[in-house]
Amino acid sequence: MVHKLYPYDALLICSFGGPNGPADVLPFLQNVTRGKNIPDERLKEVGEHYYGFGGKSPINEQNLALVEALRGELERRGVDLPVIWGNRNWHPYTVDSMRTAGAFGAKRILTVVTSAYASYSGSRQYREHLAAAQAALLDERPGQELQIDILRPFFNSPGFVSANADSVGEALGRLPGGHRGAHIVYVTHSIPQTMEQASGLTGPSYREQHEDVRRSVDGILGERFGRSFDSSLAYCSRSGDGVVPWLEPDVNDHIRELARAGVQKIVIAPIGFVSDHMEVAFDLDIEAMQTAQALGVAAVRAGTVGVREPFIAGIVDMVEERAARERGEDVPVPVVGELQAFPDVAPPGSCRMRFGEVTGIPVIAGEED
Repeated sequence: MVHKLYPYDALLICSFGGPNGPADVLPFLQNVTRGKNIPDERLKEVGEHYYGFGGKSPINEQNLALVEALRGELERRGVDLPVIWGNRNWHPYTVDSMRTAGAFGAKRILTVVTSAYASYSGSRQYREHLAAAQAALLDERPGQELQIDILRPFFNSPGFVSANADSVGEALGRLPGGHRGAHIVYVTHSIPQTMEQASGLTGPSYREQHEDVRRSVDGILGERFGRSFDSSLAYCSRSGDGVVPWLEPDVNDHIRELARAGVQKIVIAPIGFVSDHMEVAFDLDIEAMQTAQALGVAAVRAGTVGVREPFIAGIVDMVEERAARERGEDVPVPVVGELQAFPDVAPPGSCRMRFGEVTGIPVIAGEED
């Protein structure tokens, strides 16, 4: 029997976006860096990463696959909930997808941000973006506000952790000569130290969230393989002028340190990313793998959670859980690891860009101050 998922009328997948071809690259990067006064010459240098892949980011096709996988899982469960997709920085833009949903009668939408962790760039910036889209639509249709809720950060949800453990386990099995002596390098996107400090103002910081996932996956792998693996957390894709401190170590520097320490086999596990987009395709599959090869270190890159069954089922579990809670039902909130689940509505002051900074920019699913 098919049923609606009251009180929600649609599920929005909100992502970063990426170019679909060479002509899109510069306009896309201009969108990403708007207001930062970065000259086009510098953007063209960054764009070389995309041109090396035909000017196309893999993120868009992966988001389409994510949408289809979620639709399939909802249908399998008999849940009638349309799944739509919108981006911050490229087509389809979030405001356009929300406008279409509103035109078809949607009044309340639950949003899944394609970032598992809480920080300014992975959480609050999306809440600012969604608030701006909501306000734009209200200007177009006064008195017809579209209510937007956001699924909490899901880094410690059972589905996300399980899918990562499966992926890393498979990668260990692909190491030449077996997995004995292997070191797992968990990787995520670096952020400025100031953003890291601000992310921990109202709960576990960005780094602490990743360390929790690292410990959880290590524990699962230890049970599966009957032995423990050495592991560590490293970072990729830092940007900026090089003066502002960012989270370290950089994954390439870390691989060099491991090689000096005698490590001969590594698995590179991108637990900070939901899909294999540009930071994974270039920073890890090209740069990090070249670093390892030059040092004589055998390296295998684990896949991201993508559309793995545990991850997709886990997201739908969380969607059903959130809908039940909004209906006033008392439902369990399962997590894996040492940290508690993040709240549905972000605490005041959470995930600012810098500690103590008050911008006055409106947000949804949380207080402005």
